Amino acid sequence: MKKIFLLFLSFILIYSCNKEEYIGMWDDIIKLSVKNVEFGANTDSVLIKTEGDWWWIYGISFEDSTYSYNHDEDINLESNNYIIIEDNFVVERRDKNTLFIKLDKNTSGKERIMTVGLEAGDYFDSVTIKQSAK
Repeated sequence: MKKIFLLFLSFILIYSCNKEEYIGMWDDIIKLSVKNVEFGANTDSVLIKTEGDWWWIYGISFEDSTYSYNHDEDINLESNNYIIIEDNFVVERRDKNTLFIKLDKNTSGKERIMTVGLEAGDYFDSVTIKQSAK
């Protein structure tokens, strides 16, 4: 009887350690149309579509700076549309399914990299833009 109980207990322990399920990690519910974009050195922009409509921008990194808008009273990240304007770029959520990103002309003489981080509940994704120096 003890052997059957131990066998049953072992089976339950092995079965409960299924590596397929992760608590707190969601599948892709944003579904970006593009995740990597290359710009020339001149002013350029991209329009990115999403299949999901419940997402927000959680942060932007550009060159050596990081921008967070969680506590910005002028930007309502829960809204279906808002505009983020900084010195060298504009990021706009135009509607539930459209993200617009524009970079000014690159006069730095080196490649610039921008990452726009998106969040939907417990799912995180990003768009990376590389802007050439020439």
